[in-house]
Amino acid sequence: MMNTLYIDPSVMTYAIQAIAGIVIAIGATVGIIWRKSKKKVSKTLGIDENKNKEVESDEIIVKKD
Repeated sequence: MMNTLYIDPSVMTYAIQAIAGIVIAIGATVGIIWRKSKKKVSKTLGIDENKNKEVESDEIIVKKD
């Protein structure tokens, strides 16, 4: 006699959600580690990534008529 395994569609939905959650969590963790390590290496080598960037002032000018 052959045994068949029945998987309910709702179980597959939960499995897909769990896998997606794991992938997102791993991606976020890798992103955080990447930014921290990049910042540490830049600081160690004395690299300033904002050196040549132009910054606008925060002035708000309102003209009264």
